[in-house]
Amino acid sequence: MTARESHVAMSKVVAIAALFAASCSHAAETPKEDFDAYRLRIDAGWFYSDPTGTIHGANDSGSIDLNKDLGFNSYPTFSGKVDWKFTRKNHLYVTIIPLDTSRQTILNRTFTFQGQTFDAGLTTSSSLNTLAVAPGYEYDFIRRKRGHIGVALQMDLFNTTAKISAAAQVTGDGAHHDAVSASGSLLAPIPVAGPDFRLYLTNSPRVFVDGNVLGMYLFGYGNFISAAGNVGVTLSKHFAILAGYQLGCQQRPRSHRPSFDSEGRTGRTSDFFLRGVSFR
Repeated sequence: MTARESHVAMSKVVAIAALFAASCSHAAETPKEDFDAYRLRIDAGWFYSDPTGTIHGANDSGSIDLNKDLGFNSYPTFSGKVDWKFTRKNHLYVTIIPLDTSRQTILNRTFTFQGQTFDAGLTTSSSLNTLAVAPGYEYDFIRRKRGHIGVALQMDLFNTTAKISAAAQVTGDGAHHDAVSASGSLLAPIPVAGPDFRLYLTNSPRVFVDGNVLGMYLFGYGNFISAAGNVGVTLSKHFAILAGYQLGCQQRPRSHRPSFDSEGRTGRTSDFFLRGVSFR
């Protein structure tokens, strides 16, 4: 080998070594992508809601149990969430859940709602309609490749309307009753905060668990809490399926609660078994 050939060979070795060093340096400076890396994520869920609780008529005329008095039971509905992660640890999101149900039943006791008396034995039609909209912000104070732990600040906006009506009829005891109807509405903004997490169970984005607990003590109005837990399976980079359970809208009102049109009141608990999909 001549001196020139030796010089060319050595130059190639130096060039390859420099390229390898540059590649290693670049790899060291570039963090590995999080398993749940995304800019925009859309979650859609289908579930059964099981409403329980009471509504109260005008002037504190007594409580009406959603199950025992009006016969409400579980029904299917859906939810949607849009999550914009504008930095690695910061999110803005909004969740929308419509909760609409109706029921026809024969009353087993007499009660008054919004100044109207509904006698035992009447066949009544009842509806309970709630649109829940919840914008929020989340900061992930711990974020790693396999998940995160963060805190969410959220404003739950519940727009609820309850209606009870009975057509003119003759009840089983032979008594004639005129038609009667009453309704009340309530717009309740409730600020909540709490932890949120997601954890990938292996060193792979395939299977994960996530959940949150959000609540707020409302002083003389009672307290409010909701909690959720899910197990998810990632089917592709942009698609996952989830199943889980959510205790939503558990409100424990006290003696002076928010009102229907400044006159009536409502307390409600809903249990959800959630099935959903996630797109990103």
